[in-house]
Amino acid sequence: MASHHVIVDGANVAYAERSQDGEPKVANLVAMCEALEEQGYEPTVIVDASLRYEVSDPEQLEALLDDYEWQQAPAGTDADYFILEIAERLDGYVVSNDEFDRWAEEHPGIEERRVPFMIVRGEVILQKEKLGGRTGAEGEAGEGRA
Repeated sequence: MASHHVIVDGANVAYAERSQDGEPKVANLVAMCEALEEQGYEPTVIVDASLRYEVSDPEQLEALLDDYEWQQAPAGTDADYFILEIAERLDGYVVSNDEFDRWAEEHPGIEERRVPFMIVRGEVILQKEKLGGRTGAEGEAGEGRA
């Protein structure tokens, strides 16, 4: 896969490292996008409609949804469907720790597209092997950190 497009599973990333109150963090999404952009990728964030009621900073999420690269799935729908459809149409990767088992039959290539990650103390760490070994903007292998 040679795509530079990365679809970010917004809810999954927001919940990766929670606020002191246990709420998902918009800051995780911002950090993920910055990390991907630094590596030469074009991230598109897809969030569930309900996330605005759960995050630590709903105003910041609303402001970011005004950006065309941040999209909210329609209310009452499963954002996973849109995440996987967009990734296939753009021939891109999906950043998520969700294995999308429910969607495996409809999207048999998801395991090759899916890039697991961690966020530790605000730092994004992507499984670089899943990004075709790309870790820098020029495609040089590095230590796998964003």
